[in-house]
Amino acid sequence: MHKINLKKLIVLIFLLFFLFLCFTGYSIWSFSRKDQTAPADAAIVLGAAAWGEKPSPVLQGRIDHAISLYEQEYVNKIIFTGGQAEGASYAESEVARDYAVPHGIPEKDILIETQSEITEDNLIYAAKIAQENGLESFLIVSDPLHMKRAMLMAEQTGLDANSSPAENSAYETLESKIPFFFRELFFYSGYIVSLPFRHILSRINWP
Repeated sequence: MHKINLKKLIVLIFLLFFLFLCFTGYSIWSFSRKDQTAPADAAIVLGAAAWGEKPSPVLQGRIDHAISLYEQEYVNKIIFTGGQAEGASYAESEVARDYAVPHGIPEKDILIETQSEITEDNLIYAAKIAQENGLESFLIVSDPLHMKRAMLMAEQTGLDANSSPAENSAYETLESKIPFFFRELFFYSGYIVSLPFRHILSRINWP
């Protein structure tokens, strides 16, 4: 009897886990099609790889989108994020800035942070810069399939933000989208699972 119940419990757990992944995957994919672009104080461009002094195609797609938002007067400032990868000569945000300036963005309207290595840190450091410069509303710029996780992290960071996915993402073909989708499914699911523990730890008064 106990063995049968244990077997049923294991099957139920796997079924619930499967349903969780299906629902999460659907939410990531469907949210990638949402564009919430509206006037804001600044665009926050999430970091991506830089190839030496040049942005990778992924980063360039995000920068180009931010430039378009600025030119259409949706934002007055652009915050580029991303630190310096191991062995790199420049931070991702520095490469982004150096690409945006000759493409028509005044340097005075560009802010950068050079410390972050992951998406969550992109947003945390961007929030600090925004606070220092009196910026209160934002458009988060990244690739469409990245937006669901990015927006949840922006919410947890306390940012008043909307999603503005890059129109010309480097992940346009199904062949490139599928690996990126599963990567996001893994990281988004992990972040969701970790949230209750994060809230508990944040309430503990450490000595």
